[in-house]
Amino acid sequence: MDIAKNYDPSKVEQKWYQYWMDNGFFRSKPDDREPYTIVIPPPNVTGVLHMGHILNNTIQDILIRRARMKGKNACWVPGTDHASIATEAKVVAKLKEEGIDKYSLTREEFLKHAWEWKEKHGGIILEQLKKLGASCDWNRTKFTMDDDMYESVIKVFIDLYEKGYIYRGVRMVNWDPEAKTAISDEEVNYKEVQSKLYYVKYPVEGTDQYIEIATTRPETILGDTAVCVHPDDERYTHLHGKEVIVPVINRKVPLIKDDYVDREFGSGALKITPAHDENDHEIGLRHNLKTIDIFNDDGTLHENAEIHIGEDRFEARDNFVKDLENEGYLVKVEDYTNSIGFSERTDAVIEPKLSTQWFCKMGEMAWPALEHVKNDDIRFHPAKFKNIYNHWMENIKDWCISRQLWWGQRIPAYYLPDGDFVVAENKTEALEIAKEKKDNDELTTDDFTQDTDVLDTWFSSWLWPIAVFDGIRNPDNKDINYYYPTDDLVTAPEILFFWVARMIMAGYEYRNERPFGNVYLTGVVRDNQRRKMSKSLGNSPDPLRLINQYGADGVRVGMLLCSPAGNDLLFDESLTEQGRNFGNKIWNAFRLVNSWKVDENLDQPEHSGEAIEWFRNRLNKAIDELYEQYDKFRLSDALMNLYRLFWDEFSSWYLEIVKPAYQKPVDKKTYDATLSFFEQLMELLHPIMPFITEEIWQLIYERESGESIMVTEMPEKGEYDNELLDSFEKVKEIITSVRNIRKDKDIPNKETLSLKVNGEHITRYDPVVQKLANISSIEEISSKPENAVSFMVRTTEYYIPVESLLDTDEEIQKLEEELEYTRGFLQSVMKKLNNERFVENAPANVVDLEKKKKEDAEQKIKTLEERINSLKN
Repeated sequence: MDIAKNYDPSKVEQKWYQYWMDNGFFRSKPDDREPYTIVIPPPNVTGVLHMGHILNNTIQDILIRRARMKGKNACWVPGTDHASIATEAKVVAKLKEEGIDKYSLTREEFLKHAWEWKEKHGGIILEQLKKLGASCDWNRTKFTMDDDMYESVIKVFIDLYEKGYIYRGVRMVNWDPEAKTAISDEEVNYKEVQSKLYYVKYPVEGTDQYIEIATTRPETILGDTAVCVHPDDERYTHLHGKEVIVPVINRKVPLIKDDYVDREFGSGALKITPAHDENDHEIGLRHNLKTIDIFNDDGTLHENAEIHIGEDRFEARDNFVKDLENEGYLVKVEDYTNSIGFSERTDAVIEPKLSTQWFCKMGEMAWPALEHVKNDDIRFHPAKFKNIYNHWMENIKDWCISRQLWWGQRIPAYYLPDGDFVVAENKTEALEIAKEKKDNDELTTDDFTQDTDVLDTWFSSWLWPIAVFDGIRNPDNKDINYYYPTDDLVTAPEILFFWVARMIMAGYEYRNERPFGNVYLTGVVRDNQRRKMSKSLGNSPDPLRLINQYGADGVRVGMLLCSPAGNDLLFDESLTEQGRNFGNKIWNAFRLVNSWKVDENLDQPEHSGEAIEWFRNRLNKAIDELYEQYDKFRLSDALMNLYRLFWDEFSSWYLEIVKPAYQKPVDKKTYDATLSFFEQLMELLHPIMPFITEEIWQLIYERESGESIMVTEMPEKGEYDNELLDSFEKVKEIITSVRNIRKDKDIPNKETLSLKVNGEHITRYDPVVQKLANISSIEEISSKPENAVSFMVRTTEYYIPVESLLDTDEEIQKLEEELEYTRGFLQSVMKKLNNERFVENAPANVVDLEKKKKEDAEQKIKTLEERINSLKN
């Protein structure tokens, strides 16, 4: 058949993706096969493809395609997350461009705009994933705000509330002034920041004394309601019972005593601001202090601050420091490095704030999630994340689950005029509960006001592996019973606590079963300067451009070339180029084989028979290694295994051995074996490089309509002979050595040479050596010939008679260099063998291998010394 000279991904990828879709190869329904399930980490609905998505989804697709080819009923569920904060921010910005303020709209009007935005921009990322080759069951696509998903979230909220896990209360929360909402502890990123430490004098009422206090946040002085010292600090004993004056605003506050204070730190005195510091809040509760909240929700100063009202908090800080300085209260200012919390979503500096919020108790739910990771029911890859997870779970805090937003699942709490509330799925149910609770049949739905807050986005996505199969609303349906628990989760370490830990908790709470068996944690994609890829740095290439330029297969290979599990990967565009080049290598190898003419009457040459037997063993060994690499989630190793198998072993050795002479035919037996090997190699490579492998697989043999490599059977492990493989490695060394001598001596490849052997030599592969090294004869000898260039393979010495071409001095120099290297090698081996701890503790086979290395090196040294002496004499 005629095939294109060059492989063009743009002509292949869309063709085969549509073919797979048309034939329903991605679809999955429960049947008698073993299921294999992955749920996609749902990207933000308004997001677009970035390099992290490429990495994550390449890995998922490799796993799902391999499972499909192993005969499993593979189901990869795609979907998107409504992303409350991010999406609402985009909708608010879009409205602002149109001159519309969010708060000029009703909630319903705003949500109409949000849904329009979602319909216009949402799901783009899923279409982009198709370009990558993602074999998701698109008929199962879910969105966390779909009606059934929404209902599942509300049911869980009500269930946990009724169990006593969800409660409402005033607590110190992390407040994001930009998003104007509370966020959870896990959504706060701490950064080391160069700050200032301000030393301020507080006058003691009725005296001429001052107490000096240091703070990094002088603006919060406006909310101070006490100064605190240690009860045993003798420096302040005489001031017990006194009052202190808050600088500038002259508020009188008590001097209180508490063991929390560290006497050794600074002056031993603390300013107490219960509304804006968690520790201060705890002290305030113990001492019944007044709480003064000086901030508005947007981070400007509230009228409670008394001065600088309406100023941004950082502007107010600068202005208040000037006030302190002007009035003589500022003692000094020092540079200071401290850790400051930033919002994970908006990167705004977090403000500790007392707020009425909804919380979920995590202690009881955390216990099974901790135990089942500890006992390896759920395994992390790499395992180092297990300890990080365990530490977090052992110190888990209650989860703030309410958000002051409109886009999201609205909290199903309904308030009565007296401030009491009931929790129910809707107003009708709420009315029935309230009538019974209040013993008042006169109540109507008009008496209720629903909570205006929505739930944290993670409160919906923690149910993802269950809810996508409708396991909350219909806990005994066919899908959830078949597909749950899922098999593998591929995600990023930074959402280990946001999402992974919470899914595990939800899994045991609602299914009494793990949500997945393995968690593969990818690294962070960085540039070659080790910077995290981001739009702001301009160092993140457009994945679609890369796919257009290098093909989806090239991009997938490029990502795997630099992505060991759990470690940050340094991405360089040259890696995707290397991936494309590998595709070209595969294509050109197939063009070579396809160009051969077959003579059915031709006998198989001896060298081809030996090559086929060798490569069959080599292939089986690679498959054996491949299974282990996949089992251990060493996907980069799996790629390199196949990369070297195809490029080095199959193309550079096998095809060179069996290819017929120029314009000569090949025998049918060799041709058939070669096609079979090619087919198996394509099947092994398919999960990683789906497009080119499908194209070639369809061309190797005539296929029926509806056939596809993606639903054919993955090659199984077979027997292989390590001794045979080791013998062939010696053959490669012989051929390579002869080629090097030709190069060194300028001997043309077309000129035949003879080869003489002194030592152990397997004659079985002589036909292979003769073909690839252009050797006319191989003769075993017992003495060293004159005028010959020598080389050694293991302990066997080989000679090529070259008559006048031999430069004795040059040959001696080469042998002496090899002798020096071998002596150094022997020395390193002896260090191990002379180490008693190594000999006693290492496995017996490892020690035996070192002893064998010692014997071989000693024999080689002896042979080299004899050869050098013979040349010198």
